Amino acid sequence: MSDPNACSQEVNRPGLPETASGVQPAAPFLAGLRRILDPPADWLDRPTLGRMAFAAFVTAAGMACYGYAIGCWRSPLMGVYVAIKMPLLVGLTLTFNSLLNGLLALLLGSGLGFRQSFLALLTSFAIMALILGSLAPVAWMISWNTPPPDSEDAMEAHRIHLLLHTLLIALAGVWGNLRLHRLLRERTTGGTAATATLLAWLGGNCFLGAQFSYILRPFFGTPGLEVEFLRADPLDGSFHEAVWRMLDDATNGMALPVLSVALVSLLIPVVLSLQSRRDQPATKTT
Repeated sequence: MSDPNACSQEVNRPGLPETASGVQPAAPFLAGLRRILDPPADWLDRPTLGRMAFAAFVTAAGMACYGYAIGCWRSPLMGVYVAIKMPLLVGLTLTFNSLLNGLLALLLGSGLGFRQSFLALLTSFAIMALILGSLAPVAWMISWNTPPPDSEDAMEAHRIHLLLHTLLIALAGVWGNLRLHRLLRERTTGGTAATATLLAWLGGNCFLGAQFSYILRPFFGTPGLEVEFLRADPLDGSFHEAVWRMLDDATNGMALPVLSVALVSLLIPVVLSLQSRRDQPATKTT
């Protein structure tokens, strides 16, 4: 006969999923979220499809929730549109830049392959999406309590929404990139290669992502304009052209010097990383 105490010990053994008397189906999911928010040092060692799929799901869900909170102020339909476009923006940026990001990681000595680079960037976006998704209820309450788009103060409310959401998205992005930088530092021998790789990734993703955001506009829904998924002329002009005009007007024609200084500042760690990698074989032979 079997020992009933042994059966009881087997059921209650730590690490096993609980039975119907105490089911915890969310435990693996919550554990996965913790690994996304605080990736372990070996997170990039196994860039499996399961990890990528989970990070992609978290990114899509978080960005969709926050996207609805952005667009619902204009109308519920606009909220649905933005909930679709926010994950789409991230997916397009990562997909079209995946080859470039992998090459940059190899060139700058990060020690990451193509799949590892993709998982690293996807994890960064997942962290950003988790932060924004957790802020979605707060953003929705702000939209609910601000003047509606058909009121006299609609344009002022639109400006407040634009500045607020831009700030929140920027803060969430900074936090995600700080985590990404820590992950890169754990995989490289020095901080220079990690910083250079991160800046190179940021440059490419921001450049392409900004253009995709321009094509996929509107996101905030300007009062007085028709609610639509895309503008009638989504490919007319570019984000960078619009920014250049605004920067040139704001600096009284000094846009080129300002951008040159910013570009040089970003290129310094990249050049240092390439220089240190070139000198590395010579150091080993001495």
